[in-house]
Amino acid sequence: MKQYGLIGKHLSHSFSPSFFADFFQKQGIEAHYASYELQEISDFSQLLKDHDFSGLNVTIPYKTAIIPFLDELDPLAEEIQAVNVVSFENGKTKGYNTDVFGFQQSIKPFLTFHHERALIFGTGGASKAVAYVFKSLGIDVIFVSQTESSESNHFTYADVNEHMINACKVIVNCTPLGMYPNVDSAPEMPYKALSEEHLLIDLIYNPEETSFMKQGRANGATSMNGLSMLQHQALKSWEIWNTPR
Repeated sequence: MKQYGLIGKHLSHSFSPSFFADFFQKQGIEAHYASYELQEISDFSQLLKDHDFSGLNVTIPYKTAIIPFLDELDPLAEEIQAVNVVSFENGKTKGYNTDVFGFQQSIKPFLTFHHERALIFGTGGASKAVAYVFKSLGIDVIFVSQTESSESNHFTYADVNEHMINACKVIVNCTPLGMYPNVDSAPEMPYKALSEEHLLIDLIYNPEETSFMKQGRANGATSMNGLSMLQHQALKSWEIWNTPR
């Protein structure tokens, strides 16, 4: 039976195992998908020795950190410098990024002419995929993180004010803030500056409605979680793992 799995640091929140279990059952596929928590990305090498994987997904906080441990990168993963899929091809590991596909598919129905500039909370692997999609659509990107940066489009949480919120009609949470079990946390920003023109996207899907999303809706914004993105990127992962090369 083929083995697939998800690697990350804290995985109790993840729906990936249940998604693939359901997918395998409906498609009549004999395969197994499980979560593998790694305290350090350096544990990845031993994990590969202990298991005969046919494919892996990668999540927080290892989407960038895993790159040095892989033999090859797909051109898109190379450009973004973020990997969320590992395939095993001819005895070598190869990194791919399906977050780009998943995010692009999930936001298509929600974008309008108001959405010319996006504010992204977080600068990890997921935010790189999100930024790539926005830039490909001609949407300007501003990043927010806890640390200062010399880059002109990078700001800290302390910099986020009503003017910035008014200027950015798309706001994406790419951080773990609000993820189960810490469901009361959310990115700090002036939520009262939101309007019905705003679209709030939380890549978190557990809980279904995060504090970030609730505060957005309370102030008139449209909000969506990351479940659709998960589903699209997961099916794309399966396609990669099962495409003959």
